Amino acid sequence: MYNPDTERLDEINESLSLIQSKTGLTFGTDSYLLAAFSRPAPRGVCVELGGGTGVVSLLAASRERFAHIHAVELQPYFADLIARNASLNHLEDRVTSLCSDVRDLTQNTFGGEVHAVLSNPPYMKADSGRTNAAPEMNIARREENGTIADFCAAAKRLLRWGGSFSVVYRPDRFADLLCAMRGNGLEPKRAVFVYPSASDKPCLVLTEAKKGGSSGMVFARPLIIYADKAAQTYTDDMQQVYDGFSLEHLF
Repeated sequence: MYNPDTERLDEINESLSLIQSKTGLTFGTDSYLLAAFSRPAPRGVCVELGGGTGVVSLLAASRERFAHIHAVELQPYFADLIARNASLNHLEDRVTSLCSDVRDLTQNTFGGEVHAVLSNPPYMKADSGRTNAAPEMNIARREENGTIADFCAAAKRLLRWGGSFSVVYRPDRFADLLCAMRGNGLEPKRAVFVYPSASDKPCLVLTEAKKGGSSGMVFARPLIIYADKAAQTYTDDMQQVYDGFSLEHLF
């Protein structure tokens, strides 16, 4: 099922087992928060853009957020990894892996319009910062195969009218995200800024947009992860996220 020389097997939230590449991006708080931030559509179809290990789709499927989730991943190794992780967790009937470039996706790819799109896209511009020795890390972190505007354009093509696009992104590129959303007919409706501790600057922002939505945006109170960062003690708000798999209490 997995190669211990190049992969690791971890037990994560929601009683899931996750095979991860030792040289690729690993499961983190951003993926969990994105899955928990997504609004349920139990009879709906969802597409995840940039699936990686498939963890966001698996988390959402384990809580029956959607009837079916298509996890789209550009890199063949990771597309296969998504399928293996779905099988490992007996979720292959709810999560399907597709190896594809998000820029090539249309509604026909999935047999029609979808209710929701989720994405934890590359945060960094292709020419920014220090590159990583592992090519798979650069592809996951950098906009080498599609910008945030390309991800928003894909969401627009796939979604039904009124469908939701939920993204976890870096706060320093929040303006880029909002412009890309609105430029593709996706109206930003809700956002939550996430802070490691009360004394830190925000590290993440979660944003939901609606296809064809009217203007008007609601900001939740800040989500502060740690009451005591050194002791890794969660705030009551963060513990409630883990207990309820939801961020609705912040709005």
